[in-house]
Amino acid sequence: MCAALGRRSGRGALALAGAALLGACGTVGPDFERPDMPAALAGWDGGSLASLKSGAGAPGRGSIQQWWRGFDDAVLDALIAEAQRVNPTVRAAGLRIMEARAELGIAGSTLYPQGQQLSGELLRVGQRRAGGPDSSLSNFDTHLDISWELDFWGKFKRGIEAADAGYLASIARYDDVQVLMAAQVASLYCTIRTTEARLTIARDNAALQLRSLEITELLFRGGNEAELDVQQARTLYLGTLATIPPLEIGLRQAQNALSILLARAPGPLPEMNAREAGLHTMTRLPADLITELPADLLRRRPDVRAVEMQLAAQSALIGVSAAELYPSISLLGSVGLSATSLDGAPRVLNWALGSGLLWNVFDHGRLSNGVLVQDARFQQLYEQYQGAVLNAAREVDDAAAGFARTGAQIVLLADGVKAARRSLDIASFQYREGLTDFQRVLDSQRSLFSQQELLATCQGSLAQNLIALYKAMGGGWEQGRSRPPVDEATRAVMERRSDWKDVLRAPLRAPGAEGLPEPGGERRP
Repeated sequence: MCAALGRRSGRGALALAGAALLGACGTVGPDFERPDMPAALAGWDGGSLASLKSGAGAPGRGSIQQWWRGFDDAVLDALIAEAQRVNPTVRAAGLRIMEARAELGIAGSTLYPQGQQLSGELLRVGQRRAGGPDSSLSNFDTHLDISWELDFWGKFKRGIEAADAGYLASIARYDDVQVLMAAQVASLYCTIRTTEARLTIARDNAALQLRSLEITELLFRGGNEAELDVQQARTLYLGTLATIPPLEIGLRQAQNALSILLARAPGPLPEMNAREAGLHTMTRLPADLITELPADLLRRRPDVRAVEMQLAAQSALIGVSAAELYPSISLLGSVGLSATSLDGAPRVLNWALGSGLLWNVFDHGRLSNGVLVQDARFQQLYEQYQGAVLNAAREVDDAAAGFARTGAQIVLLADGVKAARRSLDIASFQYREGLTDFQRVLDSQRSLFSQQELLATCQGSLAQNLIALYKAMGGGWEQGRSRPPVDEATRAVMERRSDWKDVLRAPLRAPGAEGLPEPGGERRP
């Protein structure tokens, strides 16, 4: 009786332990929570952006989605659209989205039987006897083995969650490439227009100085002028000519760089005729420029979103490591069929069904420290996120300050150019009337060239600061969501090579619909 009671007690304890094990099932590890903004940015609303309020409104975010249209330059619009579509870096970022989709599919498959093995063999066996008939038979044997580790602790769900966050991070990086491409094209376009303007200034001044040189040479040959005036005029003229080759070199290099961004051969772009658009079209303050940017809106910058999604993926990996501390429970199954060709031989069907438990009881130190490794990596990414937001705020303030102060400098330089031109007119008149020497004319010509050079350079810097400001705000990626991340020709090549099914053709989510990865492994298209 005691033995029977002991057996019943043992079965009861086993049942109780099993119930407790099932009751403890759940998704281990932390659920991801969106990180807080850096405390230093509490109440921050754009910093130096406030200095741009004069003459500018403060509309919604839509004003920076296609910010380059504010320059009212159809050539620039077309070049940015082309670069965001055909640039190799953009195309590679789109293909990384396809890679992330495939990795998400791999993670999702772990919720189903992880091990399936189908084996079979067909043997022909024979025997030859001396002086007797030959005998032979066929033997057929096939087996199907399945193992399915149940996701009691959410290890596989956390894996899907990590892959989902990785997928969203790949989209954010694709968006970031779109932002960078728009800014780089606009910046090189501005560099080209600035260099063209400086070349025009140098050539115009060289022509002006050449006329002065010719006049002094005529006067010198007539005995009415000293050789010193001739040599000074020649020095100024040749010095101005010497500034042209470096500008031409810089122009060609900028043209080559822009051509490469557009996946073209190096060289000038035929649509960028210098007579069609001038630098002045890029230096106007848009009427709808944002002048207040709450710190929370910096989260929408694609590079910040990418770090946030990496943080979410790492949070899920903590749960994956934590699940290794618990036992894994698997369902096992096998079915097999055996038969021979002998008359009357039976066909045998074998099957087996059971479960298995695997628990690394004596490896707790390695596994528990593995959890700590993942947690430390999460905290590192958290600090990177804080740094990314702070850096985004710095870039906004830097560009806004540069735009505001350069704009003030341009006003002064424009007045300086007017004064220098008037000074040259007066000096030339007085020289012709014999009221002053030629040195005054040379000084006035030199001053005019210098002031015009400074003005053109500052106008270019103003446009560059405005481009940097839009880039710092994270503008220009939204249009990329309306285009397939993989072009039709590339899709055709990849589909001929591998069975991609619909992975390559699934559209990207619309801006604002990215969301966060769902705890427990909500899968996304």
